[in-house]
Amino acid sequence: MLATFAVSLALTGAALAQAKIQVGCTATSDCASAMVAIDEGIFKKHGLEVEMTPIGINSNIPAAILSNSIQIGGPTSTVFLQAVDGGLDLVAIAGATVMSPVNQDSIAAFVRNGITIKEPKDFVGKKVGAPGLNAFLHVLFVKWLVDKGVDPRRVNFVEVTFPTMADIIKSGGVDAVLTAEPFVTRMLNAGLGSVGARYAAELARTEPIIFYAASREWADKNAVAIKKFRDAIAESALIVNGDREKASASISKFTKQPIELVKATPPNQSEPVLKPEQLSWWIEVMSSQKMLQSKLDTAKLVLK
Repeated sequence: MLATFAVSLALTGAALAQAKIQVGCTATSDCASAMVAIDEGIFKKHGLEVEMTPIGINSNIPAAILSNSIQIGGPTSTVFLQAVDGGLDLVAIAGATVMSPVNQDSIAAFVRNGITIKEPKDFVGKKVGAPGLNAFLHVLFVKWLVDKGVDPRRVNFVEVTFPTMADIIKSGGVDAVLTAEPFVTRMLNAGLGSVGARYAAELARTEPIIFYAASREWADKNAVAIKKFRDAIAESALIVNGDREKASASISKFTKQPIELVKATPPNQSEPVLKPEQLSWWIEVMSSQKMLQSKLDTAKLVLK
């Protein structure tokens, strides 16, 4: 009886351990489905205890996952693919956001006062801050430059986090930053500069921006928890896409952005279902930019 009780206790403890999940994301609206699922009690309804951890730069998320400081992260498509290409055994477990007309206009290359950008070639020789080198905004911008006939190697890219962009633009530390709402409006309202290019809108893509990922080892051991996580994210995505008030409140709470500013910016389109083929375009673009060394199999990148 004691042995049976001990085994039962151990199994119960393991089940509880499965349900406690740390989700790491940067200070953007892309993980709004997880934010809403916490604030609206959706994770709890599905039997999960979930907390969110802010991550300064998106490219730090894979390391945070593998160190187990978070169990699930929201890497951009590019950060995820480069991490896997580098040998990290990560797997996508659910969708977060996709590019769409709703959010493409919110992405911009913001240029500081004193710098004039009239066409793509004007970025040559400029210092441009990106919130993660080889991350989503950076790779898209490089793709845009190439499509416009500009050699991206002639642009000086540096890493700048979202929260520090306004200060660095104001001080002249960079000539431009690759950013998105609500940071664009915030810097415009502060009179720090102007929009140099709406490059995402010109590319007009529909691929994933960010999705939820975990280590393959953790995913294999927590199949039940992942099923519950997916169900919760699918439920909260309906709120993100359909209830601006609730979505804005959750985004403001996590990102520490003023609620008025968040409400003025449509949240990125939440898409909880992620299909392997949606990563093909990213792989093609990254391969053309020599960011990938191996041939990635999309079927192995997304958990079934």
